[in-house]
Amino acid sequence: MSEIIIENLSRRRFLQGSAGLTLGFCLPAIAAGAAGKLGAAAAVDTEINAFLKIGTDNSVTILSKHLEMGQGSYTGLATILAEELDADWKLVRVEGAPADAKRYNNTFWGPAQGTGGSTAMANSWEQMRKAGASGRAMLVSAAAKRWNVGAADIVVRDGIVSHAGSGRQASFGELAQDAARETVPADIKLKDPKDFRLIGKQARRKDSAAKTNGTAQFTQDVFLPGMLVAVVAHPPLFGATVKSFDASKARAVKGVVDVVQIPQGVAVLATDTWSAKKGRDALSVSWDDSKAFKLGSDEILAKYKEMAKKPGLVAANKGDTAKTFAGAAKVVSASFDFPYLAHAAMEPMNCVVQLKADGCDVWNGEQFQTVDQGRVAALFGLKPEQVKLNMLYAGGSFGRRACTHSDYVLEAAHIVKAINGKAPVKLVWLREDDMRGGYYRPLFHHALEAALDGNGKLVGWRHRLVGQSILTGSPFEAMMVKDGIDHVSVEGASNLPYAIPNLTVDLHTPTDIGVPVLWWRSVGSSHTAYSTEVFLDQVAAAMSKDPVALRLELLAEHPHHAGVLKLAAEKANWGTPLKAAAGERRGRGVAVHESFNSFVAHVAEVTIKKDGSIRVDRVVSAVDCGTAINPDNIRSQVEGSVGFALSAAMSGEITLKGGRVEQGNFDGYPVLRIGDMPRVEVHIVPSALAPTGIGEPGVPPVAPAVANAIAAATGKFLTRLPFNTTDLVA
Repeated sequence: MSEIIIENLSRRRFLQGSAGLTLGFCLPAIAAGAAGKLGAAAAVDTEINAFLKIGTDNSVTILSKHLEMGQGSYTGLATILAEELDADWKLVRVEGAPADAKRYNNTFWGPAQGTGGSTAMANSWEQMRKAGASGRAMLVSAAAKRWNVGAADIVVRDGIVSHAGSGRQASFGELAQDAARETVPADIKLKDPKDFRLIGKQARRKDSAAKTNGTAQFTQDVFLPGMLVAVVAHPPLFGATVKSFDASKARAVKGVVDVVQIPQGVAVLATDTWSAKKGRDALSVSWDDSKAFKLGSDEILAKYKEMAKKPGLVAANKGDTAKTFAGAAKVVSASFDFPYLAHAAMEPMNCVVQLKADGCDVWNGEQFQTVDQGRVAALFGLKPEQVKLNMLYAGGSFGRRACTHSDYVLEAAHIVKAINGKAPVKLVWLREDDMRGGYYRPLFHHALEAALDGNGKLVGWRHRLVGQSILTGSPFEAMMVKDGIDHVSVEGASNLPYAIPNLTVDLHTPTDIGVPVLWWRSVGSSHTAYSTEVFLDQVAAAMSKDPVALRLELLAEHPHHAGVLKLAAEKANWGTPLKAAAGERRGRGVAVHESFNSFVAHVAEVTIKKDGSIRVDRVVSAVDCGTAINPDNIRSQVEGSVGFALSAAMSGEITLKGGRVEQGNFDGYPVLRIGDMPRVEVHIVPSALAPTGIGEPGVPPVAPAVANAIAAATGKFLTRLPFNTTDLVA
């Protein structure tokens, strides 16, 4: 086991003038969350099951198979297990589980480990409850044998096992080793929800303290003996390759150790990031762009609009839309355009790789264990189990770290291979590398039509989508692309909940667009919710109907949709007038959407100033996501979703010109500032059902609710994102 040094000087302590602290310890201690156990180095942990270890210091360590990237998975998973275990929450710690699909698979994905699709809580709910309950039963059994009493008479609470009749008690730590020798019970009794003491309460997050005091371990905090830092010169066009390069000036930069060519470009290796960056700046690279993608965004969109003139592959069909539209008294139509979007996580992509005689070690904010493990193993000619993935905290992801092609992880591995494994390598992407690195939310064009009959009733709906497939060519294609239809391209459109008797949804998937695309927070729903919900408001206007009333009329068979819609409208005082200052216009808008088996409705209140600028004043949200494991985290996720979605709606756009990405940093791709964040009120629908997703479902209805509020204030429906405020000048 090799030594790893973590130089993680707290930024806050540095600002306070404190001296730096260097800690040396063995590999397992780097797992995220381990910092909390540094003071208990002498404690011995006993494994009770795959998800639970109990220390002689009475600590309870819960292993999380899911990445903590800010969404609260560590706290949520710990809450579920600790509830059934009856642990003392103050003594609960969380570590990232190793890559092992047999023990830690995402139960919704089959034999694959990874985090995504808002599945962390949903797929772990029963699994973690059983892990906690079986651990509790084994502790009770051990105590019963030690005290020679009946197990039914033993009580467990806050990490203490006690027997009232004899007055005996023992801590978890005292019983752990005996408990580990007990047979895992075949029949496990889970708690009645009425007895929950952690689930549904305000359990404090398990990652907040470490992230606040600077002890949380991210990839940038990893330093291995002899480690080199790599910065890569990537081609300026997608699909271009290295023709030749001159590294003489780069090698002359102090600190630069090596320059190597890899499939992704030219890597400069140095003793530190700044030297590697300066070395890259000094490189002279000639690129072969003969097979590169060279279209601009406007040309791509023009191509999509042309494709939309013809029918695509049918994703959903009911009734007879052709006959319905032919006999319609009125047809309402609109088209919508959505740009490429970057994930723009605060921590750009990075990864540490070390090749050893018997395998390979990887450190990063690991989101796609099984895919990454397999690809790295194939590159080095190893078995997957020889690739050890150390899952650290990630500073955001929004889908980017779950790349179906393992792009940046493989890039780091290629660099290590190019130097014959002579040193461990930390790959660092600067912001510009991250912004221009591809794997964007796809650019999409939507065309919609609605048919009204002679009585003004909505009787027909046609929706055509054009955009790149995320799943084609990925490990998920066989499972999620059926008859040429990429499910995530049409989700939210093909399963439209509204009671419309005649409906057709079809899709064009261009295969000659060379821009790498990937899932982005809420995936297909990030554009389908906007087109369907804004268009429905346009239809409501054509019918002279209130938007909430129309939705409720069409949602009679969908009580969950209707429930969040009613709650949001009620809490927002829907229908009451909004006061506007002189020269300003105000409006209120609504949207409701289901994604990842959760239901969210937003009511937005906006102010439009005379110059057309938009201020979102208030967002009232209602969410139905099953059992609320951590209500405060649900509120936080919805609040974060509002900020994330508003960033995209107001200013998010990746554009290409001649195939080159025009944006490189936050000056060209701005995100919402805290001063522009609206007041957000979150209302959670009580539920006894199993939990569903919450990391993503809050995103889709935000932009359409705001757009509908803008239309209510100005009479103008915005059909292109990001919003063009010049259209709103009074």
